[in-house]
Amino acid sequence: MVVGVVAGAALLAVLVVIGLFKLMWRVAEPNEALIISGSKHRTEGLEEGMGFRIVTGRGTLVLPGVQAVRKLSLDLNETELHVDCVTHQGIPLKVRGVVIFKVGDDFVSIANAARRFLDQQKLMAERVHNVFAGHLRSIVGGLTVEDMIRDREKLTGQTRAACGTEMEKLGLIVDSLQIHEIEDPTGYIQNLAMPHAAAVQRDARIAQAEANRLATEAEQQSFARMAEATRDSEILQAGYQAERDKAGAKARQAGPLADAAARQEVVVQETRVAELEAHRREQQLQADVRKPADAQAYEKRTLAEAERDARISAAEAKAKETELAAAAEATRVKTAAGAEAEATKTRGTAMAAATRATGEAEAAAAQARGLAEAEATKAQGLAEAETIKARAAALAENQEAVVAQQLAENWPEIVKAGASAFGSVDNMVVLNGADGMADMLAKALTMGGTGLGLARQLLASMNQNGQATNGNSPLGGVVTPPAQKVPVEKDGG
Repeated sequence: MVVGVVAGAALLAVLVVIGLFKLMWRVAEPNEALIISGSKHRTEGLEEGMGFRIVTGRGTLVLPGVQAVRKLSLDLNETELHVDCVTHQGIPLKVRGVVIFKVGDDFVSIANAARRFLDQQKLMAERVHNVFAGHLRSIVGGLTVEDMIRDREKLTGQTRAACGTEMEKLGLIVDSLQIHEIEDPTGYIQNLAMPHAAAVQRDARIAQAEANRLATEAEQQSFARMAEATRDSEILQAGYQAERDKAGAKARQAGPLADAAARQEVVVQETRVAELEAHRREQQLQADVRKPADAQAYEKRTLAEAERDARISAAEAKAKETELAAAAEATRVKTAAGAEAEATKTRGTAMAAATRATGEAEAAAAQARGLAEAEATKAQGLAEAETIKARAAALAENQEAVVAQQLAENWPEIVKAGASAFGSVDNMVVLNGADGMADMLAKALTMGGTGLGLARQLLASMNQNGQATNGNSPLGGVVTPPAQKVPVEKDGG
């Protein structure tokens, strides 16, 4: 219990320390500076006794209630310039531009900005606008409109140089100064541009006239080339027409020439057909007369030669067959004799081995059967002895329960024996109806229970005389096992 309390107190102390550390630890973001006041500090690059501490880009411990922490933003800021100015020539102008500035990254600039804008950071853009507006009016007053138009970079550089000292005192630096537009409400700048615009317009008109002249010349040349092309085209068309006429005349003469050529071709073809017909008749004679005669002669000659060759081949085949049959018979007799000898040898060996194996198997089987029968006889005797012993023990301990069990097991046979008394009855007259029938059945069933009473009396007498000890009967024999049937007396009535 004490250990648990100590552990809880230690855990609570750790949590308190962590909470105090988180409460006291402050971290400066990359775009901000922490201004810590409330105690005397010395910052590098600043005089002693400044009265506050500057922290950038890291964490520091602050004592709550003793020191105060405030943040000074180091982000970029911008302010738009809308300044009404008057030039050296007395011409009013409106200058529009933008100034992008921020607090300097060094501790001196941060300290100066903190003293002037720590609680007025939203007014920083307005203060910068006022500074640049004053210097811009002063610089524009020393320049002409032409200088401002032709060299805006000069105006920008003089303005930045004039505001640099004051911005440094404020702890600010200028990242960018851009003059966007110079407005001229009197139209002076427009009038300055008019001579140049007129000269440009004149040059444009001259250029346009020159372009028109050149275009006209080009058009005339184009028309001339078009006429020349038309002439050449007509000449070519005339030549083509002459060629077409010539081709037409040839075409008109081509009809009769084609007819004559066609007739000539018909005659040539008819002559060729007659020649082919004569050749066909000659070939037909060759096929109908000469070829069949040659075929018959060739057939007879071929049949005679084939018959001769067949007889020679049959004789050679017969001789070869006789030779092969004799050789095959000799080989068969030799093979059969060898196979018979080998079979006889194999049968003798197999019969001897089989006889020996059969004798060994029969001897082993007879030995196994004898051992099995002996073991079975021994086991049966032991089982019967154990059974008799168990029944004798049970009869000695609870004779009435054993007899009752045996009677219950043989109760169906007992009831059947009792009911057999009615087996020879053909007709039965019951005087008192259902009650008489019930009494009769109860009497028949009671006959079977007589054996139970006799058994009980016998057991009681045996216990009194002490003659049934260890399971022996009064006659010196073994007590009848409970499994034997109890005789049932029949009632002839």
